[in-house]
Amino acid sequence: MKLKISRSKNSCSFYVQKTIRKENGSTSTITVEKLGNLDAVKTRAKGADPYEWAQDYVNELTRKERDECKEILIRYRPQKLIIKGEQKSYDTGYLFLQNIYYSLGLDRICSRIQAKYRTDYDLSDILAKLVYTRILYPSSKYASNKLARNFIEQPSFELHDIYRALSVLAENSDYIQTELFKNSQNLISRQKDILYYDCTNFFFEIEEENGIRKYGKNKQHQPLPQIGMGLFIDHDGIPVAFDIFPGNKNEQPTLKPLEEKILNNYGLDQIIVCTDAGLSSTANRKFNNKSIDGNRLRSFITTQSVKILPEYLKEFALDPDGWRLPDTDTIYNISNFDENEEAAFFDKIFYKERWITENLSEKKKEQGVKPLQQRLIVSYSLKYRDYQRKIRQGQIERAENLIKSGQYRRRGKNQNDPCRFIYCEKVTENGETNLKEVAFLDTEAIMNEAQYDGFYAICTNLENESVEELIRINRQRWQIEECFRIMKTEFRARPVYLRDEDRIKAHFITCFIALTIFRLLEKKLGERFTCEEIIETLRGMKMNRPGEKLGYIPNYTRTDLTDALHETAGFRTDYEIVNDINMKRILRQTKGKK
Repeated sequence: MKLKISRSKNSCSFYVQKTIRKENGSTSTITVEKLGNLDAVKTRAKGADPYEWAQDYVNELTRKERDECKEILIRYRPQKLIIKGEQKSYDTGYLFLQNIYYSLGLDRICSRIQAKYRTDYDLSDILAKLVYTRILYPSSKYASNKLARNFIEQPSFELHDIYRALSVLAENSDYIQTELFKNSQNLISRQKDILYYDCTNFFFEIEEENGIRKYGKNKQHQPLPQIGMGLFIDHDGIPVAFDIFPGNKNEQPTLKPLEEKILNNYGLDQIIVCTDAGLSSTANRKFNNKSIDGNRLRSFITTQSVKILPEYLKEFALDPDGWRLPDTDTIYNISNFDENEEAAFFDKIFYKERWITENLSEKKKEQGVKPLQQRLIVSYSLKYRDYQRKIRQGQIERAENLIKSGQYRRRGKNQNDPCRFIYCEKVTENGETNLKEVAFLDTEAIMNEAQYDGFYAICTNLENESVEELIRINRQRWQIEECFRIMKTEFRARPVYLRDEDRIKAHFITCFIALTIFRLLEKKLGERFTCEEIIETLRGMKMNRPGEKLGYIPNYTRTDLTDALHETAGFRTDYEIVNDINMKRILRQTKGKK
């Protein structure tokens, strides 16, 4: 590099220039940096000679460039042992998570929390390492403490500090969630007008009940104590808020308190809450049926089982006549399609709708309670019909095999249990009852279930949204199931081995933050890569350190995914060697420092 001084009649300007060679062999000079006019350089020189300062500045840039570009020769001897206790391999996949952790301001959140407590550990460092290891190497707190020592930046704490910090994190769970949501809006534009809510449970490898660990109906059919979790996510599948509750508690009453917390702390005015049928109690629907001066503040969209509708509504839903397609006025009879029409309409969704009014008791009418007005939308899909038929046919075949083997005892009330299609009766050879049990397929049960194939219903209090838009919004509910799957499978949030309630809460706030960071990373990468691919790639991004002050050598395969990770993060670790100066620059960059 060289210093270029451009003089004019009244002033002069200082430039840092560099000569580069093009692919065709010719050379050209480019300006690397404009230092400013003489007055600007005098200010930067702070009393030194401006011309000498400018030249020294260019010389320093030249030295740094040479250091970065020079070849590094590393000598090895087959007879020389490596130094005992010297770490040679480091995990660097966490840097992409750290980049988001600091962008979300979690270090500042922890600093404000820690200011209220007299602690001698770094709360942010503990939380960060727990989050990174939860995503990369999900394990116990003891194992996480050891695994965190594989990172380039070593932990500043000991194991006992982690357990002390868990109580602090539990006490400030609501504050962390609120600040995390606010800060995330500076990182990404969040679609916060539509929220999805669902519940799941997590079981413990501890048999006795205690505190919020209670025996209850387990979705994984584990005969162990459990806790429940209620989770809100936004339209993009990014977590908004969560809470945990005793494992024997009904899920439906959990929606209102968590939603009230969001409304009070998150500054949200108008929201649409989407739930499945299991959480769509009348009380929850009424809570989200609020408007002021004609402006709707809270609305709901919830799935509705056609099977449990009142008979008059069930007849309306299953009636083959009166069906429409979006954006058309044609009326269809779905029972009259020939083979060609079925092929043409296979990917289409038919619908019919009507308003329904809640039936109130006489007592509520006398009390002046207003009935809930809802818009019932029933959809029908030939593709969904065939899918349900295929699934049920497989269950029927399994039921027949169970009858042949004699192993047809039904366990529980799983709606997908093939034993629901088996009917048992005790008879004698002469037809008398109560002597010998005979099992056979219950064709009546099969036919009764088949009549609902292809039908799907939702209820809402939204008046002006199109049916197509409402169906589109409701379809996004799969993302909350995806969030639960990531936590349970990829992050191994279950089984839980903790006993104390505050530590259990801290465990789940850690999982919640990990899920938020990971979903934001997925969002930045787009839809090109699966969850499993991203996590597996991050886990495999290791670097070797051949010796002191020799830098770091990538020990992973460069792929389209690693390129995308580097592009979204704004730094690269995939050069042949990354010297210590550049690694320090990368570490500072992941923490938002220059």
